[in-house]
Amino acid sequence: MIPDVSKALNWLEKHYTILQGIQRGVERETLRILPDGTLSKTSFPAKIGAALTHPWITTDFAESMLEFITPVNTNIDYMLTFLRDLHRYASVNIDDEMMWPLSMPCFVANEEDIILAQYGSSNEGRFKTVYREGLKNRYGAMMQTISGVHYNFSLPMAFWQARDGVKNTEEGKAVISEGYFTLIRNYYRFGWVIPYLFGSSPSMCSSFIQDPQKAKAFIEQTNGNCYLPYATSLRLSDIGYTNNAQKQLGITFNHLDSYVEGLKRATHTKSAEFAKLGIKVDGHYRQLNDNVLQIENEFYGPIRPKRVTMTGESPSDALLRGGIEYIEVRALDVNPFSPVGITEEQIRFIDLFLIWCALAPAPEMSSQELECAKLNWNRVIMEGRKPGLEIGIGCNSYREPLAKVGHQLFKDLLRVADVLDHQDDKQGYRNVCERLDLMFDQPELTLSARTLQAISDLGTAKFGLALASQYKKQLMAEPLALLTEGDFVQQRNLSIEKQKKKEQSDTLTFDEYLRKIER
Repeated sequence: MIPDVSKALNWLEKHYTILQGIQRGVERETLRILPDGTLSKTSFPAKIGAALTHPWITTDFAESMLEFITPVNTNIDYMLTFLRDLHRYASVNIDDEMMWPLSMPCFVANEEDIILAQYGSSNEGRFKTVYREGLKNRYGAMMQTISGVHYNFSLPMAFWQARDGVKNTEEGKAVISEGYFTLIRNYYRFGWVIPYLFGSSPSMCSSFIQDPQKAKAFIEQTNGNCYLPYATSLRLSDIGYTNNAQKQLGITFNHLDSYVEGLKRATHTKSAEFAKLGIKVDGHYRQLNDNVLQIENEFYGPIRPKRVTMTGESPSDALLRGGIEYIEVRALDVNPFSPVGITEEQIRFIDLFLIWCALAPAPEMSSQELECAKLNWNRVIMEGRKPGLEIGIGCNSYREPLAKVGHQLFKDLLRVADVLDHQDDKQGYRNVCERLDLMFDQPELTLSARTLQAISDLGTAKFGLALASQYKKQLMAEPLALLTEGDFVQQRNLSIEKQKKKEQSDTLTFDEYLRKIER
């Protein structure tokens, strides 16, 4: 079932102070919509600043797709309050528009309604927009408007020092990177627990499914909604598109060198499929290049090893330079029952689970076993709440009931919770464990079940619009708690000035800039 973590947990309980100083950050995506639910076609609000250079509020794929980014912090309350301040400020500064509270978009009948994110005339800005043009042409714009929440997490240096004898980041970068790859392998093996507990996209507007064959599997309701009865997170499924080229890459998570080599190979290997699109046609760029991946960030995964990049540095070069700095968890749907898309409960659970993943033994994974692990994810994504659902163990050599595996995992997580709670009279982590453990026997308590019930009662459009309106009023009525109006004005002005400087300092044409990057 799950690996024996007792030895590591015994060690952790004797070193209970080493988890103080976990660093966290959140990135939340949401679509700006008009009161009737249709996508906004207005530009990123100038009152907020320049999306290219604003550190806290920017755009993702589309001009209407806001992304809120918190600075890294060790305090959960501080991080969530910061995130809420960003939402409060944006709510006031998007006029009569609202923020769509679900991962799956609605009211997007025509892909032409989706305006790609614009970042000005600098080479850097144009690069970001052309990259998105490539995503649109490769996979379709509709799929790129699906919103999620990304959670950034790093263990404190004290953990690595106590467990592995690491002296500092530079000397210990190889050991720390190996430790994070252990975490990632366990995440792939057991991370299906995240969509089971927190998936909140069990349905979608029927207009969203473009493939008639895939549409046959869905139950369609009279309110324009279609769903799978036991689905948890269709956002993570291949309902919309599959990238067969990426499936052939064989990138594994065993060692830093091989992981980086796989990424670099993908960004320098021509794709016959994408070559058919053309790169620059009639003076207009359709994509950055015709490689399997335009850039490394195009590689999709529910988790990523990361390091903050220096100017002009690729993500993989940053990893080679300094090793893995933090982990980005990408499997979280937007929580529709939170105005900011994520809750303290979810954060505390992911802390517990990632610590467990770092502690548990994790044999190396071949690309074949990685595909086996993804089968479990897909089972949970498509039918996670199905009574008696079983999870494959050891590349499907045998199966165990999901609920049984979940309860066993939570026995370990409770011990991690007690370590994290050693100075907390409220027992915040233990309480989260006890509440969530119930969901394996009562799937109706999961976010996906609650979301499906609400959508079945009201329809996706009515449910989403009601929440969007409620959260807009709620956030606008709340005063800023950490940041001030002056802080936002300062960031607005700084971001606009930074973008202007980038546009004025370019010495290369965009074609020359691309050729330089390709080298």
